[in-house]
Amino acid sequence: MNTTRVTINRYGGPDVMVLETVHLADPAPGEVQMRQTAIGLNFMDIYQRSGSYQIPLPSPLGLEAAGVITALGKDVTGFSVGDRVVYAGLLGAYASHRNVTAKRLIAIPDDIDDDIAAAVLMKGITVEYLLTRCYRIEPGQDVLFWAASGGVGQIAGQWGAHLGARMIGVTGGAANCTAITQLGYDVAIDRQTEDVAARVRELTDGKGVPVVYDSVGADSFYASINSLAPFGYLVSFGATTGPAPDVSPHLLQTKGSLYFTRPTLANYMAARDDLEQAAATTFGLIRDGVLKVNINQRMPLSGIAAAHAAMAAGDTTGSTVLVP
Repeated sequence: MNTTRVTINRYGGPDVMVLETVHLADPAPGEVQMRQTAIGLNFMDIYQRSGSYQIPLPSPLGLEAAGVITALGKDVTGFSVGDRVVYAGLLGAYASHRNVTAKRLIAIPDDIDDDIAAAVLMKGITVEYLLTRCYRIEPGQDVLFWAASGGVGQIAGQWGAHLGARMIGVTGGAANCTAITQLGYDVAIDRQTEDVAARVRELTDGKGVPVVYDSVGADSFYASINSLAPFGYLVSFGATTGPAPDVSPHLLQTKGSLYFTRPTLANYMAARDDLEQAAATTFGLIRDGVLKVNINQRMPLSGIAAAHAAMAAGDTTGSTVLVP
């Protein structure tokens, strides 16, 4: 059969992505073949397309999608044709049909729609490891979270509030500040008009916060460092404005015996048990009404260049779903 997919032959802007139709082979041993119904858009896709995170070229793109199993390869157990499934972190998601290793698939619960599953899995399991394993936040703690109006940020605000933290979100513009206070954040800081570190010190009586979650990178690094209390953790998990500068031991020492970590989803979800647990927890919090998933943009896969441009420009909020 044939599949429509997005590939790149070189790194660059949204224009390097090519929509093509190619033959799709039968699934290999250990794989399933899927008809994809909803594809998640993540900033990691932009990193890979631009070459910030390098992948072997030529390459397909996209890391997250939901759909229906249409064929099973040899030795696949635990799944059947017709099952609804979702995955995250597997390159090649920008496609109408594809083959996927069964070991990284998650069954979609009956009460979760495909588009919600595609929009939330990668973001949800990211928040799970950030807030409960990379640095385990505790009730009553102040937590600073950058890009609070984005897909990960919206999930983090709600999850952190559920854990009892006082969530302080950084976003841009009055409208976004108002919006995130409806999504778990006790306080919204407008990075466009406010000094983030000074505002954090004001909110914490000069002490600073024990942890900062920063996906912005270059533009936010020093504000994040200057927002931390002694022994605080800077969790740098993204670089939308470029990589954070090199971190010297001297800086960590003089700013209060700080800790700096650069975690990855691949490491924290390498074990099948961790992936299943994180996915089950995410879906459970949606079912319990703790997490609201806002799909604020739906675009056809054929409009992938526009989708990338909008996300890179900061013109999207919540989650974006691509329809094959």
